[in-house]
Amino acid sequence: MNVNVHSIHFDADVKLVGFIKDKLSKLTQFHDSILNGEVFLRLNKDTEHHENKVVEIRLAVPGRELFAKRHSKSFEEATDQAVDALRRQAQRNKVRLRDAS
Repeated sequence: MNVNVHSIHFDADVKLVGFIKDKLSKLTQFHDSILNGEVFLRLNKDTEHHENKVVEIRLAVPGRELFAKRHSKSFEEATDQAVDALRRQAQRNKVRLRDAS
């Protein structure tokens, strides 16, 4: 699976990009036909809340697009939450494909 990581208005650390790609590669266990992924990392300027790190993940699967967006204190925590949401979406999508066949 090809994964592109885009950090908006800052430079993402190599360790962070590696962490994200590693987490997304594990999703192939739940849905084997994921084509590619796009990850967007943003920093909100919301100084009131400490949850200003935003992770958006978009996965392309045949016939669909899976999407998750999460806010958290760290990019790693937001990535974990988004990947968990995508795992559930991928499992539901795989069941729908199996039932349609």
